[in-house]
Amino acid sequence: MSKSFLVGANVSYNANIQVVIKGQVIQMEGYYYDRYVVYEVVNDGNSFYYKLINLRTGKFDNCDLIRPLSQKFGIGYYFDEVNPQFIDDFEFAILSSKAEQIERDEKETAQKQEERNEQLKTIGRERLQTIIPADAKAIIVAEQHRDESDSMTDYFGYGTERTVILGFSTHTKDLFSELRKHAANFEETAYLAEENEKYEHREKYSGGDGYYLGQTKYSGWTVRKERLYCGNVRNIERYALIAGDEANICVKAKVQATKTETTPETVTGDFIIVDYSDKALAVFGDTKAIKDQLKAIGGRFNPNLTHEGEKKAGWVFSKSKEQEIRNLLIIK
Repeated sequence: MSKSFLVGANVSYNANIQVVIKGQVIQMEGYYYDRYVVYEVVNDGNSFYYKLINLRTGKFDNCDLIRPLSQKFGIGYYFDEVNPQFIDDFEFAILSSKAEQIERDEKETAQKQEERNEQLKTIGRERLQTIIPADAKAIIVAEQHRDESDSMTDYFGYGTERTVILGFSTHTKDLFSELRKHAANFEETAYLAEENEKYEHREKYSGGDGYYLGQTKYSGWTVRKERLYCGNVRNIERYALIAGDEANICVKAKVQATKTETTPETVTGDFIIVDYSDKALAVFGDTKAIKDQLKAIGGRFNPNLTHEGEKKAGWVFSKSKEQEIRNLLIIK
């Protein structure tokens, strides 16, 4: 005999007994309060379970325990044993057809996405073989998180929407200075290149997320280091899908110094160069068109700089770069 025991209510239910029939209406209590119709009753030899159609979404759902409404206790599926409700055959046929079509469409979409993912993995494998250094022991990545916390159930967590490869490391030490350096490689995380203790998180404990840079781990962008496996093949497989999209690779190429006799290009525009601190200069203005030139002379983009009491986006430079900045920019 298969039984389900409801913790808290101190009640057990025999799963070998069918409690509802096809076409019967049941309801979810305690959370969404959705109503369902029983699409199919299945007996796998050990117990009954039920395939349902959600009357709000039109999609299929499954459950293995439906309880009497008179014994309502907490969140769950319930049937009214006193005044049971049913839908007629015509309405049932319409609902079933709709749910079956939704299921087919979802499977087709999932299949197409799987095929697309395999194509991206093939591209990603080729890219990773060329960018992972032979002496790399760790990879530095940026992750965009979405908050999935639920105060009603006292759950705190997040999902990862996107991962970007920022660079590689020859060691596995956790250094915030190294994370800041690589954060500057990607425009969305460039503000984390600023030395700010509020961005530094140390969660090296059971259930923690290790060392990472970010405003919060639950939403927005974070930068972290992940240890690479000993075998390069495993590393390539792990990050192949990510690397399949070129936009997810923001690794700064190593530039070998060469002597040239070229005259630096100059740019004219509405720019402002200010003393930002004892050791830094900042450039404000419409710099989007020249971001590559500013990066090339050592600039770091930061969307959260402060100028004249207001938050402004700008570029931060060492004061030793002042002459190079003025050689590049012609201020109107």
